[in-house]
Amino acid sequence: MSPKIFSYKNLPKNRVIRITLGILFIIGGILGALPILGFWMFPIGLLFLSVDFAIARRWRRRIEVWWGRRKKRRASKK
Repeated sequence: MSPKIFSYKNLPKNRVIRITLGILFIIGGILGALPILGFWMFPIGLLFLSVDFAIARRWRRRIEVWWGRRKKRRASKK
């Protein structure tokens, strides 16, 4: 079982705010070459949207599983 990377308790309770923030973060991630905005914003936007949309939840879960397996492989090589 992979480690829990994301917790829902710190997200806004209002669904409209979560969706708006998620979309804004993803747009900021797409504009990652600009100063301040960056590629780090894309995964955060995906996390916000994963609360309300099943497809984003699946993508987040796949990334979570991939990251856990990657960490396990790297730890076993040492």
